[in-house]
Amino acid sequence: MNRIWKYTLKPLDCQVIEMPLFSEILTVQLQEDKLQLWCLVNSNDKMGLREIVIIGTGHSIKEDFKGTYIGTVQMYGNKLTCHVFDNGYVK
Repeated sequence: MNRIWKYTLKPLDCQVIEMPLFSEILTVQLQEDKLQLWCLVNSNDKMGLREIVIIGTGHSIKEDFKGTYIGTVQMYGNKLTCHVFDNGYVK
């Protein structure tokens, strides 16, 4: 069954989230000062681990990085700008 699920992200460079395979990432935004990721999922699909990468403005990025851009969020009273990427499913 298709549903929209929300995941709370930690302000880390890289994290792995368990979600149904083939989920579509919709957006990333702040909600009540927490970084949230919304995805369209089929809750009947097998679960997988998906890597989410957060890169701050001015931070270095590996030359071989192939992540897909999700969105940009300003945090901590606009003192930190985070650019969020989907780095795909991990094994």
